[in-house]
Amino acid sequence: MTTAETSPTVAPERPGSASARMTGRQVAALVVLLASQFMMAADFSVLNVALPEVGTALGFSTGSLQWITTTFALCAAGCTLVFGRVGDFVGRRRIFTVGMLVLTVSSLIGGLADSPAMLLAARTLQGLSTAAVTPAALALLTTAFTEPALRTRALGLNSVMMSSGFSVGAILGGVLTDVFSWRWAFFINIPVALAAILVVPLVVDESRAEQRSRIDLPGAVLITLGLFAGIYGVTRVGENGLDAAAGAALIAAAVLLGAFWAVESRTADALVPVRVLKRPDIAFGNLAALFIFGGETALIFFTGLYVQNVLGLSSLVAGLVLLGIGVGQIIAGTVGPRLLQRVPPRTMLGVSLALQGAFMLPALWASADSRWLIPLIATQFVNAFFSMTAALSFMVIATSSVDTDMQGMATGMATQSQQVGIAIGIPLISAVFAATIGQGTVTAAEQLSGIHVAVGVDAACQIAVGLLLWAVLRRKAAARG
Repeated sequence: MTTAETSPTVAPERPGSASARMTGRQVAALVVLLASQFMMAADFSVLNVALPEVGTALGFSTGSLQWITTTFALCAAGCTLVFGRVGDFVGRRRIFTVGMLVLTVSSLIGGLADSPAMLLAARTLQGLSTAAVTPAALALLTTAFTEPALRTRALGLNSVMMSSGFSVGAILGGVLTDVFSWRWAFFINIPVALAAILVVPLVVDESRAEQRSRIDLPGAVLITLGLFAGIYGVTRVGENGLDAAAGAALIAAAVLLGAFWAVESRTADALVPVRVLKRPDIAFGNLAALFIFGGETALIFFTGLYVQNVLGLSSLVAGLVLLGIGVGQIIAGTVGPRLLQRVPPRTMLGVSLALQGAFMLPALWASADSRWLIPLIATQFVNAFFSMTAALSFMVIATSSVDTDMQGMATGMATQSQQVGIAIGIPLISAVFAATIGQGTVTAAEQLSGIHVAVGVDAACQIAVGLLLWAVLRRKAAARG
């Protein structure tokens, strides 16, 4: 296996010239891979909208309903890095295709589910398919587009499709559930996944590391179990506070992840070489992803809470409000690659994350008056714009800082950081919200107060981390000369 000590194939500071043109085959590959990412993003929000109907139909209790989402998040976040690295060895297109096949089967099981156990089994398989497909698709993109400007453009379009998938899914979920059934939140995946399985071999070349080595099984087990324990512990804290089960899970996560670091530092064919983790671009970039995606997910959650529980408006209105976030991200994904031709990704990352947090702050003055929806939509549009430029900068840094043989590992680690951020963002900020409003029945005014505090903490964390990243990465870049 080629080590990461060699010069990376793409320097992260300058994405390159905008004059490069895609070939016809590259365009076809881009369409197929972006369609898969769109489907994954849409599927996530489609099912979230359908959750109440699912719970009623299958007999989930109110307390257990969240496991429909948590089961998926545990598998998606816990296994992404492992599948990304396996793709480096056995072939990224092969892993992508197998993941799509698993998605087809799991969607059929979910759509036919007649019990909570059957549905959770389907969600487990869907999480595993997402863990396989997402880093494989990203790695296929980054290896198909090696010219810096084309790679940045492809990653920008990938961001656009994932953002638009989220927005379209929020609307589509309501339509499918109301017109047909919640089961179509699963069935809709099947034709798209089957089409991808048939078309990908025709337009996407296989991609794998030039030098193959054994799979780091101890590292894979430790990182997967460590993330499982950590996400479960954080989710438990968000629901019940720091009880014995949550504390035990968090301690187990710390021990397992510490053991992972020790194993990786002594293993010749490490899942993630420690020397890679010690690189400032990799370490701080993936740290940023936790806040970019966790913070934005929490903001989306509390926006829906504000619109429905404080203003008393419908879920359809909440979905339309969230479209402002989706549109902001789509525009940023389109113009972001051009901005990155002028601003170094390291600078863009820190500044964008700080501004993402700054444009959450106006929500602290939101009142129970529905006229606040207009300024809320406007400020969240700007917030979403900077959230996407931060995400795009992070992805450019993460995939440009290692050589071609490690693209599966790089995209797996980047995707895993996203998934972990999404999985823990809502529980952590919800814990702040719960601590503010207390237990028992609360009024709309008390919920509004809790939302103010929760969003304020969310914003403060992003501003602080964004400024820290800007200072540290700028200093590191200056030290390199």
